[in-house]
Amino acid sequence: MMQFPLTLDHLVARAEKVFPGVEVVSRRADRSLHRTTYGAVCARARKLAEALARWGLRPGDRVATLMWNHAAHLELYLGAPLAAGVVHTLNLRLHPDDLAYIATHASDRVLVVDEVLLPLWEKFRDRTRIERAVVVPSSGGGEYEGLLSTAEGRWTPPVLSEGDAAGMCYTSGTTGQPKGVVYTHRSNALHALGVALVDSLALSHRDTLLPVVPMFHANAWGLPHAATMMGCKLVFPGPHLDAVSLLDLMQAESVTCAAGVPTVWMAILDALQREPGRWKLAPGLRMVVGGSAAPESMIRAFDKHGLTVVHAWGMTEMSPVGSVSQLGPDAPRLSEDEAYAQRARQGRPTPWVDIRAVSESGEVPWDGRTPGELHVRGPWVASGYYQNDEARERWTEDGWFRTGDVVTLDATGSIKVCDRLKDLIKSGGEGISSVDLENRLMAHPAVKEAAVVSVPHPKWSERPLAAVVLREGARVGPAELRDFLAPHFAAFWLPDAFVYVDAIPRTSAGKFLKSALRERFADWTWG
Repeated sequence: MMQFPLTLDHLVARAEKVFPGVEVVSRRADRSLHRTTYGAVCARARKLAEALARWGLRPGDRVATLMWNHAAHLELYLGAPLAAGVVHTLNLRLHPDDLAYIATHASDRVLVVDEVLLPLWEKFRDRTRIERAVVVPSSGGGEYEGLLSTAEGRWTPPVLSEGDAAGMCYTSGTTGQPKGVVYTHRSNALHALGVALVDSLALSHRDTLLPVVPMFHANAWGLPHAATMMGCKLVFPGPHLDAVSLLDLMQAESVTCAAGVPTVWMAILDALQREPGRWKLAPGLRMVVGGSAAPESMIRAFDKHGLTVVHAWGMTEMSPVGSVSQLGPDAPRLSEDEAYAQRARQGRPTPWVDIRAVSESGEVPWDGRTPGELHVRGPWVASGYYQNDEARERWTEDGWFRTGDVVTLDATGSIKVCDRLKDLIKSGGEGISSVDLENRLMAHPAVKEAAVVSVPHPKWSERPLAAVVLREGARVGPAELRDFLAPHFAAFWLPDAFVYVDAIPRTSAGKFLKSALRERFADWTWG
């Protein structure tokens, strides 16, 4: 067989030759739409690579981005690796102190920043060693176009190796300092293939894809690379992520597949229920949900609107997709409830991702009942953090990555995440899944969101407390909520206390920040 390197320049060449006229649409900060094509994006990515090299970018140098989702960000995704550089996406939702630490730890040399994000850049720029900042104006032109204009078209690109670094992303740092994950050309190329498979996200040239998930969050789940490889029409939302803006864009561009965290889809569901019939969306629109567990009630509700939720799971350390929930050949034999229960699971691992679940007594059986911590390994799973030996305990001696998720695995390898290890409630020595309780609570018609956390208890060590956000105008008491949960859980699982809050604290990735709730209610007094 030929020794053909799995490098991203082949994705660029394929898109240029096979899909040059396919549209890439971006909503700008002023809400106007910018339309271009893969042919133009790839040509500009080549100019960008040459311009960066002429400026002085060396192989392995980091090119940071502080940007929303739009075509110029895609040019960075493709162009910096063509110059043997490394795209380092900075999470604009992090605190400036974290951004200063991350940019310095990564040794970023160049930053490309959206004009609308200049105020954020000013808050940490003096604490970095970034040598050049290039601004992308909201209306086009400006410094970014000036950089591209320095390309002369006579530059010889470097020969790339599939083991070369191509991308970089840092974890959100909810515990300790953020940790860097470096992606290679090979890992990104294989991940793109894995994401596009029919039993994964089933991406094709016939799709119009809207990545709501930010490009600064875990490679936008690999969607920019997969879309470029498959020739999907791409629609970028820019900074406008409210439900109405997204629904308007999905309708106008006939989006067939979109991807985002549960909070995005819950807001969209609320909008659809408030104004039924306002939007005419593409039939069978697939909505990929990841980042945290999707409540079964949400999956059922979207089905009533003719929209299909596809549940996926992964981590920054996994590039990030590790599993996708698609019904198998036994689907016709499943009852309605069984089918929904399957779709609410995190699904089977994608090809090339190996999984196991391990408890204190060793590897647990795939029986759908026995919990253990999920371990993973594969060609797009990190083998360590960037310049961080202190976190080596996240990897086992035999080379598996410890995810920190407590799961059960059924006989077919379908994953059900029960909780994060740090969020699992241990009451009287027995485990209680906060995720299962939350998802059931959010099925109550009066509940908009719910998070369940452990609080200290004098007898049982820990007991569950539920923080509940009610829908506008709704009222429901603790007794009714306990009665709603009771048929589905053992009595000792039921929360002993319910508190009503205006909002659930969230991480920069949109996940529930349960550590903030635990801290808030650490001194809870039991009656």
